[in-house]
Amino acid sequence: MGRVSDKVALVTGAASGLGEAIARLLAREGARVIIADIAQAQGEQVVDAIRAQGGEAVYQSLDVASAADWETAMALAVARYGRLNVLVNNAGIAPSGSMEMSFELWRKVMGINLDGVFLGTRAAIRTMQATGACGSIINISSIMAMVGQPTTAAYSASKGGVRSLTKAAAMHCAAEKLPIRVNSVHPGTCLTPLVQAYYDSQPPELLRAQIGRHPIGHLGEPDDIAYGVLYLASDESKFVLGSELVIDGGLLASDGFA
Repeated sequence: MGRVSDKVALVTGAASGLGEAIARLLAREGARVIIADIAQAQGEQVVDAIRAQGGEAVYQSLDVASAADWETAMALAVARYGRLNVLVNNAGIAPSGSMEMSFELWRKVMGINLDGVFLGTRAAIRTMQATGACGSIINISSIMAMVGQPTTAAYSASKGGVRSLTKAAAMHCAAEKLPIRVNSVHPGTCLTPLVQAYYDSQPPELLRAQIGRHPIGHLGEPDDIAYGVLYLASDESKFVLGSELVIDGGLLASDGFA
């Protein structure tokens, strides 16, 4: 316990799924967590759950594609806690779309998945620099940043952008001599409530086939990703900069995409 004790962390998309698991784990390990999401009711429920377990959390409405919203969120962190130590850029969407997808849907995916990560990373660097905080920025990408499927045109492109942006941001911080580390996490398929609901609505063989693609023999759980984020948020990873943490049950290392 206490691996991120006294750190101030902001997690986007924290009202559900991976973001909720990340926020809850950071809080259990001693961080004061800002639950940032557009879903206020769900976000406040996460805050209540964290507080019920003795943690510290607050909800902040945040549209990651809005620069103004990012300024408001950073102002909250400074006003309430005096600094920001950890940013987890987790919010994202993954609609199916081939090369025939509409440009409007393409732009929506890019606006949330890539523009949002840029705006958040930039805002966090500025805030960490202004308050003199040592920081860790963790960008949630995907294994789809490394591979593609027929229906992941925008999603793969956006997550590939997050992968490369992370490295550029890391090198910016190093060049400016800022005590800020920037790294990316690349999850495979995890059984979040939304993913579980999808498979529950499909024939059972579809889930069995997906599990069969993973050499480890099962799909991931949200906490599997959260523990990777916890490592990058903690001082245990003080020598990790511009790196990619793949958490996918061996899928990329196999011929599962063949």
